[in-house]
Amino acid sequence: MNKLTIQVRISRGEKKYVAECLDLPVATEGETLDELTANIQEAIGLHLEGEDLAELGFSAHPTILATMELEAVA
Repeated sequence: MNKLTIQVRISRGEKKYVAECLDLPVATEGETLDELTANIQEAIGLHLEGEDLAELGFSAHPTILATMELEAVA
């Protein structure tokens, strides 16, 4: 069965937000979360351009599932 999602981990760097794909060798950064969202969508799209998604283990139209790391509160 092919994956329906591409998993991304978002963290806060020293000056920017950073997004790293857990399923693909793709990473990017952005000043804001909106910029980061656009950047990761573009980076994943460029990485997958011309690729056979089924061969990579993904469904024909996978969505991006982002998880954000936050600092501990305790």
